[in-house]
Amino acid sequence: MMMSGFIKKTIPSAFRLLQLGIPKSLSYSPNQFYSTSSLKKKPKPRYVFHKIDDALALFNHMLNTHPRPSIVDFTQLLGTIVRMKHHETALSLFKQMESLGIHHHNVYSLSILLNCFCHLHRVGFGFSVLGRMFKLGLQPDIVTFSTLINGLCLGGQVAQAVQLVDDMVREGHQPNVITYNTIVNGLCKIGHTTRAVRLMRTMEERGCAPNIVTYSTVIDSLCKDNLVTEALNLFSKMTSKGIQPDVFTYSSLLHAMCNTGQWKEVITLWNEMLANNCKPDVFSYNILVDAVCKEGKISEAQDIVERMIQNGVQPNAVTYNVLMDGYCLQGKMDEARKVLSSMMIIRGCVPTVYSYTIMINGYCKYKRVDEAMELFREISQNGPFPNAVTYNALINGMSQLGRLLVAQELFKEMSAYGLIPNLITYSTLLHGFCKHGHIYKALELFKLMQKNGLKPNIVHYSILIDCLFEIGQHAVARELFHGLSFKGLQPDVYTYTIMIKRLCNEGLTNEAYELFRKMETNGCLPDSCFYNVMIQGFLQNDDISTAAKILHEMVGKGFSADISTATMFVDLLCRDTTGQLIYKIVGNCKPF
Repeated sequence: MMMSGFIKKTIPSAFRLLQLGIPKSLSYSPNQFYSTSSLKKKPKPRYVFHKIDDALALFNHMLNTHPRPSIVDFTQLLGTIVRMKHHETALSLFKQMESLGIHHHNVYSLSILLNCFCHLHRVGFGFSVLGRMFKLGLQPDIVTFSTLINGLCLGGQVAQAVQLVDDMVREGHQPNVITYNTIVNGLCKIGHTTRAVRLMRTMEERGCAPNIVTYSTVIDSLCKDNLVTEALNLFSKMTSKGIQPDVFTYSSLLHAMCNTGQWKEVITLWNEMLANNCKPDVFSYNILVDAVCKEGKISEAQDIVERMIQNGVQPNAVTYNVLMDGYCLQGKMDEARKVLSSMMIIRGCVPTVYSYTIMINGYCKYKRVDEAMELFREISQNGPFPNAVTYNALINGMSQLGRLLVAQELFKEMSAYGLIPNLITYSTLLHGFCKHGHIYKALELFKLMQKNGLKPNIVHYSILIDCLFEIGQHAVARELFHGLSFKGLQPDVYTYTIMIKRLCNEGLTNEAYELFRKMETNGCLPDSCFYNVMIQGFLQNDDISTAAKILHEMVGKGFSADISTATMFVDLLCRDTTGQLIYKIVGNCKPF
């Protein structure tokens, strides 16, 4: 009974390993790590360290002690180092022990070695260790197999992990709930939630009952897939089996409900959580604060923060970042700054670079670029050091206001500090150059981007097309637009909006309308901005009938006229002394 393709390449098959204990010969052989003795019991961990240097110091001390401590002591120390996530260090110590004649051949020590390989994404070597266990007459336990399964999942080889579980069952090794949870988590991480649900049923059929971790993992994945109803159904099934939800389960559901605006259900679930003595943590509160801020209810968000403090839950940097972002969205920059200074610093919550970037972006958005620059220089000197996102926000602010020399200096500065300008950086500066008529600098920047190995996307080409129209290079702009498909790019709604606007400005309304219909054929759907730009273009060319027709279509698709479009229609109607214009508008608008 053979395993999947990956396992065939790593070992002959799980069946052969379980039967014969024959390891696969690999370029790296762990044979040097083993002798013939074994320990029957897994030693209990006894070492605790806060720094890896302390663990290494003890290891060196043990090596130089005469007589040396037993293999049990060394194994316990190695287990502690692995729990500290220093897997490469643990492998090095294994080799050092073997070179000194300290042999370790029990299931526990070999499982530690196998665990190191799996966490270092060398699962093939992990299977080699498993084969060596069988060859030495050792019987791997469920922890060993679970470690291998986890290694496969860490490497994205979830299908092979599922196959290994099936092979284990066929050979009489019953996976436990931890093993299954590893697979469930792996399936959910790669978006195979439906398969995870099926695996839960398989668990039950095999006599292994899913626990709170199983249910919570799948519920969270369903929520992330926007399958809130299915998540709630599974939640009800879980509670009907007497499994009490934990704070993670509730938080997953709360997050999904907030995203879909189910505020009544959010309140009900929150009260249920409290009634079941499940205390909300900072993550739960942050979900509420973020959702309320996005609704523009910043004062309510502030009340939630005060309530969480009263309930003994300390806000973290995420909490304050969300609050600041909420104030910035409303243009209340002074209030946002108070959050940064008085709430974060006074309460001992250290601001992150993201915290400062929120503020800098907010200042730039509301054209307070001098204050943005002041804050930027402050963190450049005192930390945390700005990242590419921070620079992009400031470059964008300067570019929008035409302060292009400053924007260029920031562009050079970020490169000098080892921060590589990305596609957003280039599009931001490119837009600034084009907006303020510096077409040749825009072209130079475009070439520099390509020279530096970045492939321009549709955003960059759209900016360039708009700029070419602006300086009167209409033929070149059209040629660039029609050549996009040869570059492997498809125009998006922003690109089409630019083209429609520019064609209407030239009085080419027939060509604009033809392009509009081709756009839909090419699978690019118009949005509200597109419709309004197009209607305005036809109104400017006195094509009232077509404008009214497009208006009717726009409203039928759930969009509405913006203030500019509405004003143009009102002005036309006010000038209509004969009633002909209103007849054209109404005549082209069929009743809903």
